[in-house]
Amino acid sequence: MPLLTKLPKPGRVEKLLQRASRDKGFEKAETGEVRLTFAGPDGDCHGGETRASDSRTLQLYKRNTTIRNVRQVTILSVEELEATAKALGIPAIDPGWFGANMVISGVPDFTLLLPSTRLQFPSGAVLVVDMENLPCKQIADVVAKHHPEVQFKVVPAAMHKRGVTAWVEREGSVKEGDEMTVWIPPNRPYPHMPVV
Repeated sequence: MPLLTKLPKPGRVEKLLQRASRDKGFEKAETGEVRLTFAGPDGDCHGGETRASDSRTLQLYKRNTTIRNVRQVTILSVEELEATAKALGIPAIDPGWFGANMVISGVPDFTLLLPSTRLQFPSGAVLVVDMENLPCKQIADVVAKHHPEVQFKVVPAAMHKRGVTAWVEREGSVKEGDEMTVWIPPNRPYPHMPVV
């Protein structure tokens, strides 16, 4: 069995977004090119080789413990944004409302990609998927600024459709319109998982 299996059809980078400071709100602005460094997207507020632990890691660490930043890049898919908007009954969801750094197309069920999937770009840059990015109250509040009637429907509508977070394994630039090769790791269930 190969260590990685390439999906037969590449994805495509549709949009790139950045925001330099968290003080200026949750939404990010569109840009044509992003330089990925080992610290994440150059100039983005979610960059950094480390970050403070938060509610996602409370079972492991006290809040604000310094840990490795594996949430450097938030990636969403056009198809899942469209499906979420349809479920909410609104015309569209701006990817900036969900805190996206990158929006791709052409990868079915993108949010369900396995952890350790590699996303490779023409420059040689590679992102490694950490995990699914679960929807939260924060994105619901942003959507509600534009569509107040759906505020309490956002989290269930976006479940398993809010994309993934990733970290930079190899540096390089990513441009709008770039192809994205998807490399899937082997998948086997761990036989000793407790039944929840």
